[in-house]
Amino acid sequence: MTARRLIVALLLALGPLTAAATDAEAPPPAPQDELYLEAMRALADGRAELATDLLMRFLEREPQHAGAWLDLAISQCELGHAAEAERLFDEIVRRFQPPDGIVEVIAGYRKRGCLPVKDRRERMAFSLARGYDTNVNQGASNAFFSTGSGSNTIEWELTPEYLPRPDRYTLLSGDYSRNLNDRGLLGFVQLRMRRHDDVREQDTRSLLLGLEQQWQLGDWRGRATAALSALQLDNHYYQRQAQLQLRATPPWRLSEQLDWSLTAGLSHVTYPTRARYDSNTVELGNSLSWRRGPFQALGGVGVLSDHGQTGRLGGNRDGWYGNVLLYSLVGDNYTAQAGWTRQVWRGSEVYSPGVIDLVRHQDTRQFNAGLTLELGARQSLQLEWRKVDNRENISLFQYNSRTVQLTWRWDNY
Repeated sequence: MTARRLIVALLLALGPLTAAATDAEAPPPAPQDELYLEAMRALADGRAELATDLLMRFLEREPQHAGAWLDLAISQCELGHAAEAERLFDEIVRRFQPPDGIVEVIAGYRKRGCLPVKDRRERMAFSLARGYDTNVNQGASNAFFSTGSGSNTIEWELTPEYLPRPDRYTLLSGDYSRNLNDRGLLGFVQLRMRRHDDVREQDTRSLLLGLEQQWQLGDWRGRATAALSALQLDNHYYQRQAQLQLRATPPWRLSEQLDWSLTAGLSHVTYPTRARYDSNTVELGNSLSWRRGPFQALGGVGVLSDHGQTGRLGGNRDGWYGNVLLYSLVGDNYTAQAGWTRQVWRGSEVYSPGVIDLVRHQDTRQFNAGLTLELGARQSLQLEWRKVDNRENISLFQYNSRTVQLTWRWDNY
């Protein structure tokens, strides 16, 4: 455990230090202020400069919070500001009577000296999964469909390659992230590779590169994310995507257990090998997070608007989405989870005049349930079941699938 994590643990265990002067009022209990918790997270992640800014703002509101004074001194020391750190250490000893354990920690920092900490904490995760999917190619649920309308209607029967094809697969995933500075800038990389046993034309590989910046504006806080990704299907360059997302948490707390945030996103998708498929999508939404004891619930709802390239079949489309995710600890080593998502799209034009004389309506619903077993501090094993129902008014696009997957995961955090 690093020194700053030891400090955080000590402060959380001991609470605020007692006041030195017997005739002064005792300092109030340490409030569970979100600003202070953000500062603690910044310290734990090695972002001393961000922690300093947050702690200084917090102390303007809670000047008697001795723990925050100590955290501020440590962040100054880790930034290499020896004179300011020494002044703060002296102020803590003068104004408060810290217990022996905290005095020893202060003495340790003074003995080592205040050299800048070059912590660029790296996080890595690797997973290997084996699964079975009843419909790896999203084959149509109905083998029969029609084109045209009225007296021009023609009935067709799909060939086997357009019907559901079940298969087993292996999924390899890797994630890497790194703090790029002390101001909350994070860089991350994600790699995914899925290989099927028989239906090899559905093999995929994807790479995503991104940056995430935490921000604070007054009492509002959040993060901004920018990402670029590329997808390869059947060894061919199939799709690339650019994404921007902004998440903001208002200063109004709904309750001690409930958090609320707003989201806005913009994405541009390009299909290099498909004509008139490119699109721009705008998303506006909000999400709720609730936690109580071993239970946690996440939920969100939002609206979508997708503007396609000129000449795209079906034209532009608008829609909405909703999702719910539930977590619960089960005993000491297990975590159960269940999730539900729904996404609805409505087209603006007849999909293909004279061929498919319908405005496309798409309603995709997904349900998943899983159980995770912790295999020590760094590894876990998860069994997951997933159900997807894609309902369409154009039968050619309607499909269903069921998936079961066993995943082994390792990480360094």
